[in-house]
Amino acid sequence: MTKTCVSDLSDGDAVDEVFLLADKQLRANRHADMYLLATLRDRTGVITGLMWNVTEERLRHISAGDLVRVCGKVQLYQGSLQMIVTRIEPADADDCDPDDFRAQPNANAARLLERLRELLATLEKEPLKALADCFLNDEHLVADLCSAPAGVRAHHAYQGGLIEHIVSMAEVADRLCGLYPQISRDLLLLGVLLHDLGKIRELSWDPALAYTDEGQLLGHMNIAIEILNEKVAELKARPDSVDIDAEDLLRLKHMILSHHGSLEHGSPRVPMTPEALVLHQIDHLDAKLHEFTRTIDDDVNPQSSWTPWSPRMERRLFKGKDRPGAPPSS
Repeated sequence: MTKTCVSDLSDGDAVDEVFLLADKQLRANRHADMYLLATLRDRTGVITGLMWNVTEERLRHISAGDLVRVCGKVQLYQGSLQMIVTRIEPADADDCDPDDFRAQPNANAARLLERLRELLATLEKEPLKALADCFLNDEHLVADLCSAPAGVRAHHAYQGGLIEHIVSMAEVADRLCGLYPQISRDLLLLGVLLHDLGKIRELSWDPALAYTDEGQLLGHMNIAIEILNEKVAELKARPDSVDIDAEDLLRLKHMILSHHGSLEHGSPRVPMTPEALVLHQIDHLDAKLHEFTRTIDDDVNPQSSWTPWSPRMERRLFKGKDRPGAPPSS
């Protein structure tokens, strides 16, 4: 039987289908009655599911990351599609194709990896170039780099999202260095590679996107520092021992620890070098722009010129009328 995908849903549709339960929240309404707020995902998009009058005990058998069979009805509410769920049960994963529930990357990871190699091959300082090679010659690390998402709910939240994010940032960094010669291009490009590299151990992605125990306890910045220290030690232990300049290493670590830009956004340090400042701005731009465009592209209601309200972004996004799938102008 043909699977009904999120992108196929319309107002009034009756649903009996398997989805990935990407997020599960129990909330109380104004009368203190509990309801389920579920984020249901497949490879084509995401839809919110609501189930009224539930209890924690009743929903204990399902968790975020599970494949679930959902029965319900799609409705249009305030210009957006949502699903009123009447039943939700665990699905048999053996009867499902995992690829049906993986958000699809926008680009080919192999091509992105080749471009990353090209950019890092142009580093001028030999010790820093050797450091870059140490990362790119690690087959296990590279495999994870090409598979990992860059996030769980926000930007580049799909397999292959991490390398897409890193290469996009590297392209911007390469161009900016031509405009701002006071920036160390070597340090900035290496900082782009390293800033989110800890996500290969912070996140899991088969098939649900989730945080690992290590990720929740340490976070990707601390993990990236650990990986960097490991690679520096490898270089020193080689027969042709390579020493990284102490200040360059300090600047790289600072870039990792400050790339979120502010203490309230999770950076242990604020940017205190030109390269750290630029890295933060590029990271913020690429992440936010991707989140905007993906939210617009994934909206399952083509009749509306606006996306649903996003609590994360604290706004709705204007899609406009002159776009593929938009209703004709009257």
